Amino acid sequence: MITEIEDFFTKGCGRCERFATPDCSVRQWSEGVNELRRICRSAGLVETVKWGHPCYMHAGRNIALIGALRGDFRLNFFHAALMKDPEGLLEKQGQNTRHPDMFRFTASKKVTDLEPMIRLYLKEAMDYAEAGIRPPKEEIDLALPDELVDALDSDPELADAFRSLTPGRQRSYVINLAGAKAAATRISRIEKLRDRIIAGKGANER
Repeated sequence: MITEIEDFFTKGCGRCERFATPDCSVRQWSEGVNELRRICRSAGLVETVKWGHPCYMHAGRNIALIGALRGDFRLNFFHAALMKDPEGLLEKQGQNTRHPDMFRFTASKKVTDLEPMIRLYLKEAMDYAEAGIRPPKEEIDLALPDELVDALDSDPELADAFRSLTPGRQRSYVINLAGAKAAATRISRIEKLRDRIIAGKGANER
């Protein structure tokens, strides 16, 4: 993954084999992602690199992240549960996302069209950061797969590590295991994911 901000806008994020090639998603959406960059910087956000992507911060807190995929590019908001979204402009990243948290674009011109609203949403998120307001913690009732329950019961170190994970990270493992139809496959996945759980990471974190 890239560690220098300019590399993202010229070569991509570095997370796949299309890095620094004409087929890179960032290059395909170059005009649009650069417009998002301009808006975020002019809004007074601090530009950093996290997870191979441009991350914009304010008052010591992550506010938004720019990303690009083959079919679209996005401005993702952190702490999306706080966002009021009166215009209903935010979309969920996926079916397992709990709150609408992103502006999704399929045309670079759309960024310019939505710039006033993007600025309003960024200002709202920045105000929450300045005030130290965070979303209320949500109690998530997770139905753990039987194979995971057995693994936790037989492996105290794994159990302690899993209980120490954030609810979101715990949920990522439940979703990962739910995707396997056979018990043997779930057991195999748990074995492969053990080191990641011990390290305090989510199922999809690198």
